[in-house]
Amino acid sequence: MTRPTHYLLRMLAFLAAVVALAALLSAELARAFAANPLLNGVILAVLLVGVAWNIRQVLALKPEVEWLEGFRAPRPGAGGANRPAPRLLAPMASMFAARRGERLSLSATAMRSVLDGIASRLDESRELSRYMTGLSIFLGLLGTFWGLILTIGAVADVINSMSVGSGDLNQLFNQLKSGLAQPLTGMGVAFSSSMLGLAGALVLGFLDLTAGQAQSRFYSELEEWLAGVTRLSSGVLGGDGEAGGSVPAYVQALLEQNAENLENLQRIMARGEESRAASSQALHTLTERLSIMAEQMRANQVLMQRMAEAQSGLAPTLARLAEAQTHAQTHGALDDASRAHLRNLEVYMARLVEDLAQGRAQSTAEIRGEIKILARTIAALAEEGPR
Repeated sequence: MTRPTHYLLRMLAFLAAVVALAALLSAELARAFAANPLLNGVILAVLLVGVAWNIRQVLALKPEVEWLEGFRAPRPGAGGANRPAPRLLAPMASMFAARRGERLSLSATAMRSVLDGIASRLDESRELSRYMTGLSIFLGLLGTFWGLILTIGAVADVINSMSVGSGDLNQLFNQLKSGLAQPLTGMGVAFSSSMLGLAGALVLGFLDLTAGQAQSRFYSELEEWLAGVTRLSSGVLGGDGEAGGSVPAYVQALLEQNAENLENLQRIMARGEESRAASSQALHTLTERLSIMAEQMRANQVLMQRMAEAQSGLAPTLARLAEAQTHAQTHGALDDASRAHLRNLEVYMARLVEDLAQGRAQSTAEIRGEIKILARTIAALAEEGPR
């Protein structure tokens, strides 16, 4: 899409030429401005406000163009979510917000409604610029009539003050010359205000024309893009390619509504397929975790069997120790070797009991963790099932 920078540069170049011309004619313009400083100052103020407003109108198109380009071709990492919402395209942005990332399709009625709203907003934004142009012309004409009124009054005063009966031509000529100064001042007011008003209207007219061209170019390119994503129903065009009215409006509205319902159904089915794929993946993950938990339970069972066998293997040793202790109590105290052997057996038994307790605690914790994971997975599948 064309950027409004080209039109802004054109406006700035024109303003630079106007400023350069005013600098060349600065002496004459200063004398013309001094003829009526109050009214001429108002004309210059209107000119400056109009120039600023026209430049603002062109600059206001820049964020709209950037938002539209970001919506048409989103770039990764471009910060589209942080981009401010447009003002001119606010209705279209709210309409397309729910379909971001999907295939965009509009009906002919919706496209025309969007374009009409944007065109009305563009026209409203140019009303102030047109008013400034007309106000500049009006102030110039006001100064003209004001100067003419002063001139007519001054001429009447000059005529009334002339004394023809004296017969002195030199005195009569001096009175006429002194009396014409006031009418000439009135003419200066009239022509200076008219000149400044028309010059300001000329400048504002060119700036308004340039701003209108920028807005028209933006509107045309937006219309071309919307025409590319517009879906035409069978009732919009007749069989010979001309606009036809054979299909009633309510039938066309029903057809468009059915097409939108079919698109919504297609999106719902696509989401259902995605949900089923996610459920299948979750079931596959659950199966893998169940198999891992079964293997761990088998390993724990083998470990428990080995511990039981070890305990059964210790039974004869304990029996012999009991017999030896009985024999020692019967025949006398144990020697040092027997006592050391008994201590080693006690230490070994204590370690064995401790390892057995740790193994049982670890196995119990692992089984509890796997059961929690299994319960969460089943709960998640139960929640996704109704969708």
